[in-house]
Amino acid sequence: MPGSLRGRLISAFVGLTLVLLLVVGGTLFVVLRGLHADAATGTLGDVAGSILPQVRQSLGSGNLRGTIEEVGTELSARGIEVMLIGTDGRLRPIGGLPVGEPIMQTDGTAGDTLRGSVVLDGQRYLYAATVLRRNAALAPRAVAFLAPDRSGAEALADLGRAIPVVTIVILLVAAPLAWLIGRSVTRPLERIAAAAGRLPVGQADPLPLEGPSEVRELTSTFNAMAGELDATRRQEAELLANLRHDLRTPLTVISGFATALADGTAVGDDVGRALRAIQEEAGRLGRLVSELGAIDRLRSGEAGLRPEPLDPADLLGATRERFLSQAGAAGVDLETISPGAAAPSFVADRLAVERILANLVANALQAVPRGGHIWLAAEAIDSAAVGLTVTDDGPGFPPGAASRAFERFFRADATRSGSGSGLGLAIVEELAVAHGGSAHAENVAPHGARVGVILPLVPRPRTAPQPRTAPQP
Repeated sequence: MPGSLRGRLISAFVGLTLVLLLVVGGTLFVVLRGLHADAATGTLGDVAGSILPQVRQSLGSGNLRGTIEEVGTELSARGIEVMLIGTDGRLRPIGGLPVGEPIMQTDGTAGDTLRGSVVLDGQRYLYAATVLRRNAALAPRAVAFLAPDRSGAEALADLGRAIPVVTIVILLVAAPLAWLIGRSVTRPLERIAAAAGRLPVGQADPLPLEGPSEVRELTSTFNAMAGELDATRRQEAELLANLRHDLRTPLTVISGFATALADGTAVGDDVGRALRAIQEEAGRLGRLVSELGAIDRLRSGEAGLRPEPLDPADLLGATRERFLSQAGAAGVDLETISPGAAAPSFVADRLAVERILANLVANALQAVPRGGHIWLAAEAIDSAAVGLTVTDDGPGFPPGAASRAFERFFRADATRSGSGSGLGLAIVEELAVAHGGSAHAENVAPHGARVGVILPLVPRPRTAPQPRTAPQP
């Protein structure tokens, strides 16, 4: 088999042409052979009819044998043999013994002509026999005119003249057709191969959808893959930019205070402040690295869940107690709305749900100014899930920012970012999806924001979340 697709298509067309020629040639051979045999027996029948008056006259005069011998001499020059058919229906030469199998199975009316073929001495003959007498008791019963069966050779000769012409016509039609079909398939594939070679350098433009439906489907899949790869590269670039931004400030602080300590500029109380600042910024860097690792583990499925029955009221109360002192120091009122009987118990990973609530409250504390309020709530969702929400009366999300709240490193503005890493809400969504749930964020009237998750009462198999991509500029 040829190595290229175009070569294989051409080979397939050539093979199909050969098979077609064999089938057509075989059919034509059978048809032509029958036509030539019919023509030959028709000629013999004409000969029999032309001499029938002479034979009948000889029957009346009693000179049948002499007439047959005379006619046989004349016809032998034309390749036609004359024989008699006896009462047993077998051929016999004039004055000779019977030969061949019986060829006349029924009595015929005098003057009837019978046509057919017979094998004599291993050779097939065509014959036309004229019935002389109906009475089987008299002999001879008929006279037969025979000629060698050349219908097969004549049919082959006809095919020998026709097949080359047919072959040329088929090739003239099939070769361009094979080339066009091969080109319609190989040309898009060559473009895909060339575009795939440009993928590593990011120069793969969308390809036109051409060729057969399978090739168009492949091209569409390639375009989708190339677009996804391009979007991933842009996300990586944005991620690196955000990382540089998030790492620059703590590293600058650590470097500045470390230099002050090293050259003795920081003395007295400044030494303590420098050490505390270095410690805080180092902790911030550690949290950033830890949160990045947590998201990667969640996406890869390495962080397995340990489900257990949980009570929403207990979870909200424990979260409030955990952040009560921090909220008091920030001048923010932290309240829990009692779920009562509206929020049923559910099964989930306790540590994961506690982290969800902690991240939501921490995000709200960064946004709410002094004197603001934060409310923790739980509610039943369609009798099949439970919703956990954290609502604040802060400035809320800027226009269009709520839909991007769960993107890695996304910060709506400085109001809702504070000193955070920009990964807290991303982790909230990943933990919710790991349970088979979802996360949501919205603004509330007259001002403020509500961020929460919806978790099934029993964790469902994890489904991969749709990647959140930044809108194109």
